Order: sequence, then C-alpha cells, then structure tokens
Amino acid sequence: MIYLDYQATTPLAPEARAAMLRWLAGPDEGAGDPGGFANPSSTHKAGRAAAAAVEVARDQVAALLPRGGRLFFTSGATEALNWALFRGAEAMPGGVAGLSIEHAASLQCLERLNAAILPVGADGVALPPDPALIPENGIVAAMLVNNEVGTIQPVADFADAAHAKHSLLLCDAVQAYGRVAIPDGADLIALSAHKIHGPKGIGALWVRDGVDLPPFMVGGAQELGMRSGTVSPALCAGFGAAAALAAERFDADAAHAERLWSLAMDMLPEWTLNGSAERRYHGNLNIRREGVNGLRLMSDARDIAFSLGSACGSGSGKVSHVLRAMGVAEADARASIRLGWGRYTSEQALRDGLNAIKAAARLQGVN
Repeated sequence: MIYLDYQATTPLAPEARAAMLRWLAGPDEGAGDPGGFANPSSTHKAGRAAAAAVEVARDQVAALLPRGGRLFFTSGATEALNWALFRGAEAMPGGVAGLSIEHAASLQCLERLNAAILPVGADGVALPPDPALIPENGIVAAMLVNNEVGTIQPVADFADAAHAKHSLLLCDAVQAYGRVAIPDGADLIALSAHKIHGPKGIGALWVRDGVDLPPFMVGGAQELGMRSGTVSPALCAGFGAAAALAAERFDADAAHAERLWSLAMDMLPEWTLNGSAERRYHGNLNIRREGVNGLRLMSDARDIAFSLGSACGSGSGKVSHVLRAMGVAEADARASIRLGWGRYTSEQALRDGLNAIKAAARLQGVN
C-alpha cells in the first residue's frame, strides 16, 4: 500500500520507537538492570530515572514552542483542546469564539460553550478578526494549519485581537508543530505526537506563564499538579525523540514536502485545489474533480491510503464542515479528496499513487 494520509497520522520514526523501548523493558536482575517500566511518581531509583526521562522529553517537545510557558503531557490533542476550552472558559468567563474550520475536537467544545463562530473566506483562510465577535475576558480558538485543506491561519492577528480585549488565544497546532513556525502570540497551544512521527496516545498542552488554567483531571496531582494520571515514560520519550528529530530535520522535511507538492501539481493539472495555494502547508493537498465521486474513488484505488477529509469524520457520510465553511458546493465537496505526504514518502511512491488515483477516476468516466 502507498500511504498518502499524513494528516490522519504519520509513520512512527525509528528514532522514536528506539527511544520508547528502553522505557517499556522489564528488569534484568542478572545484569542488574532495573528496566524502564517504573512509575515516574515513585521515589525509588527506578522511579526517579523514569521521571527524569519524562522531563527530558518535556524539554524536547517545548524546544519547538515559544519561550515562557509550561508544557503538560496529555492523552492527545483532543484532551488538550477540551482542557483549554472547558477549563479556560471557567477561568475566563467573558465568552468564547473560534474559527468555523476548527477540528471537531475544538468545534464541538465551541458549540457546547455557545461560542461565536468566526468565518473564513473561499480560500480557507480566516477573515480578519471582527472586534464585535471577539469576547472580552474570554477565549479565542484559532488553529494554525487546517487539518483538511492545509491552509495556514493568521493566528498572530487573532492573538492581537484577543489580547486587545483581555482574552486568551488558544492555538490548535497539531498539523503545524514541527512543520511551520509557531507564532509567539498564543497563550495555549495543543499538540499531538502521532502527527510528527511519534506514538499515538500522547499529546500536550502548552500554557503561557501567568495564565491561570484550572486542572482538567484530578486525583494524583501528576504533571506538576495540573493533570492527574500516571504518566507513560515510554510515550513521553517517543514524543520527545520525534520532536527532537523534527527540529533537526525541519528544513530538510520542508524542502522534501515542497518537492512532492511540485510533483503533484504537475501531475494533476485537471484537478481544482481547495483552499489557498500560497497560504498553506504544502504537505497537504485537498483537491476536487467534476464528475468524481470521492467515496467510490477510495474504493477503486484501495491500494492507496488517502482520505475524504478528517480521519475522525471520514466514515460519517457527511460533507466536510471545512469545505462547507469555505462555500464549496455539496457536489464539489463530495468530489474532493485529501492527500498528505511527508518525510518517508518517496517521489516514486507519490507518482505511483497519483497515477492509481487518476486511473480510478477514469473508471468513473473522468479523463
């Protein structure tokens, strides 16, 4: 199978896997090795070693974020976003606003909080902040890179607008982290390890110094007293190693994504791009073709892994809320597909995958 669904998840980096194995091992009493399985909250030697590994990982993940904040590990970005919005709304009771194209993990929180929904243009980029929609002493949610169409949002503008009204800016940086620079203006930043070649089951919430965010989970006061639950040193180590690798390969990965983008553009001149070509991350290609049924295309090109949009909603049968927010007609939305590539995608694999997709389109009478 050719994997072109990097927005859904990324392959685990060998370096991340190697970093995890040490903290999954049991004791080898004959060699005097206690292994790495200990609880990092324990005060004995093995527990302290596990705790130290968590802190190394924390520093590695935080190195790609603005200075002047604290990083808390979570079970994933969904938990981080729920924490930031629900507990943030308690601390900042003036109201909530968020972009119409936010991931469902944010959007469903926004709906429950009766948030003001901020519009985007036909290019998938948020319109300039309307002060009338920005709450006073509240929270504004603005993702950095959209997960479905790859457009880069003017987060710094929304941070300025939020701060002008004494509100906080929450940035969903899941698709941006390790790929594009994170702006300095955010007060809360949500991350996910498995989008940067780390393991599933772990994410993080970065909280700017001075922001008083109540805990989301209570019980054992782990994670600096802010997020109870036993921390997994193995997952933290995998996240940290993936982050360190992303920092090391930042320029090389970006250049590789650009080469693959150019190849795809050359091979798909008949397809229409959804969203801005300039204000986007070029490892995400969301396209449509008149006469194509995207769902059938996936079935006919079953040896190619791609999607119709967010992995969380691909099986629902509903038209993408992102494309709807951009004003894309329903027929065009159903003719749209999302392709994603990255570090481990070869040019030949992309070429073969695109040829297979084009062949599947021809089965629908589209040349």
